[in-house]
Amino acid sequence: MNYRRVFISNSYVHLIIVAYNRKNIFITNIELLRQAFKNAKKFFNFKIIAICVLPDHIHVILNPENIKEYPKIITSIKYYFSKNYNVGVETPTYGYINKGEKGVFQRRFFEHTIKDEEELNNQINYIHYNPVKHELVNNVKDWQYSSFHKFVEQGMYEYNWGSLKDIENIKNLDFE
Repeated sequence: MNYRRVFISNSYVHLIIVAYNRKNIFITNIELLRQAFKNAKKFFNFKIIAICVLPDHIHVILNPENIKEYPKIITSIKYYFSKNYNVGVETPTYGYINKGEKGVFQRRFFEHTIKDEEELNNQINYIHYNPVKHELVNNVKDWQYSSFHKFVEQGMYEYNWGSLKDIENIKNLDFE
C-alpha cells in the first residue's frame, strides 16, 4: 500500500502513536517518554500544542517549524524510547526483526492535518476527552497525563469541562 502524507506549511498535525500489539507501556514509562520528546526537540523545532498519553497510545498535536519533518520527529521519539526501553519487549514478527526493530511501537502512525481553528479546537477537545472515552477515568480533570490542566491554567477550559453538553459535541468525533 502507498501511504501519502500531507505537508501543508504552517499547519498543525494530530498524530496517534500506538504501542506494538497495544501493549500498556507508556504510563509506566512516562519519564522515558518525556525524555524521548525532549530529545527530539534537540534536533527538530516543533511545538506540542496538546497531548494525551494513554497506556497503549499517544495523541499529540504538533506544530513543526518545517512541516515536512513531522515524520522524522515521530521517528526520533520512537527511536529514543525503543533504544532505552528494555523491559518486557514482546517478540516482534519476522517483518519487524528483518528491519532491525524491537517491536515496541506499531510501525505506522496515524496523522491528520488540521485545516482551520474550529478543527483544531475539535481535535484538542477529542484528545483531552480520550481517557474518559477509554474508561480510564470518569472526568477529564482526573487524568494527569495530558495537557488538559495546562489549558485550564491558561483559561482555555473550565476545570470541570466535560459536562453532558461538552460530551454531546465530542462523542461524534472519532479519530482512531
